Amino acid sequence: MREPAFWWRKAGLLSALLAPLGAAYGAVAAARMNRTGARAGVPVLCVGNFTLGGAGKTPTAIALAEMLHAAGRRPFFLSRGYGGSEAGPKLVDVHNDAAAQVGDEPLLLARIGPTVIARDRVAGAAMARAHGADVIVMDDGLQNGTLTKNFTLAVIDGRRGVGNARVFPAGPLRAPLDAQLARVDALLVIGNGSGEQEGLAEADARQLPVFHGRLTPDAVAIGNLKARKVLAFAGIGNPDKFFATADDLGLSIAARRAFPDHHRFTAEEAAALIVDAEQAGLALLTTEKDHARMRGEPALAALAAAAHVLPVKLAIDESETLRRLVFDKLENP
Repeated sequence: MREPAFWWRKAGLLSALLAPLGAAYGAVAAARMNRTGARAGVPVLCVGNFTLGGAGKTPTAIALAEMLHAAGRRPFFLSRGYGGSEAGPKLVDVHNDAAAQVGDEPLLLARIGPTVIARDRVAGAAMARAHGADVIVMDDGLQNGTLTKNFTLAVIDGRRGVGNARVFPAGPLRAPLDAQLARVDALLVIGNGSGEQEGLAEADARQLPVFHGRLTPDAVAIGNLKARKVLAFAGIGNPDKFFATADDLGLSIAARRAFPDHHRFTAEEAAALIVDAEQAGLALLTTEKDHARMRGEPALAALAAAAHVLPVKLAIDESETLRRLVFDKLENP
């Protein structure tokens, strides 16, 4: 589904009417988070966010894994495999698996390191350990209490923050903010803006460390597009962030197409995007996640071939401080 606009505005009438449902949903979510989780047998680092939709969890998980790998550790990613048909546990094969099977995010993670998908996170952690993991990086899982975590980093979109600070469906929160903050060791704010202020105020009250990062696009990968006008399309949690990144890079976006998060493009949609771009003389541009979902889909082969991809990587301002904190948590759980 597409997230409603009122989630990201000051709470109004519709949000107030849905607040009782949000309270019920939040109570269940908080109870799940408060369960005593099983121990994985290896340290678990969790990357999560407070809200539904995209905040930058996958680039953050990749940055943590690269940090661990540089220190000689053998990290495995653990993902639910959202959007895929496989329940798992399954070790992702980046060369042969498709997003329809394992989800789009695991395909991106598997390019970096071994990745296990599992709806049962305990079983997934056991598989990762059996295959040689000495540390697990969970991409998403803040609200999942089935595994004990050694370190949990919550990612906040600097522009949107926690929205109206109400729980789904009254707002974008996955659980009450205080219940989530109680399970967090640090916050990472990605991007600039004032949207994160409420979350940061709560973090400050709890004396949680706050880090800052930004998604940096690979300018070389799309250098030849700067002379052309672009049709940008995305089916991610926050398409506007992708469009803003392209704008900041100096690309001339003549048309934008936003789709729901984890959207699986139909053959008709793919054909329409190609025709629209060709008729207007535009280059097609999309995200790595969207492009990953096209792999292994014959009906989307033409779109995958025509679309340029804008890769992004997370740069963390206080990376050395974060590294020390992470390894302290690993060595002193």
